[in-house]
Amino acid sequence: MEKDWKQVFLTAEMYQAKIAKGVLKNSGISSVILNQKDSVYRAFGNIEVYVNQKDEAQAIELLKELKN
Repeated sequence: MEKDWKQVFLTAEMYQAKIAKGVLKNSGISSVILNQKDSVYRAFGNIEVYVNQKDEAQAIELLKELKN
């Protein structure tokens, strides 16, 4: 991952990561989903959403509700 990208969302479910990406996109924030799930044992690993560090604070604020 590039040095200017910051993780703003972590989940075990791909659908939640896609919702987060959609929320960010609707606010004009570019994001990347990084799937760290094990390909054999799906119970291991997480899915991470990253944004550029300049958008980090705004992205965290937008995604607060998804974390609850």
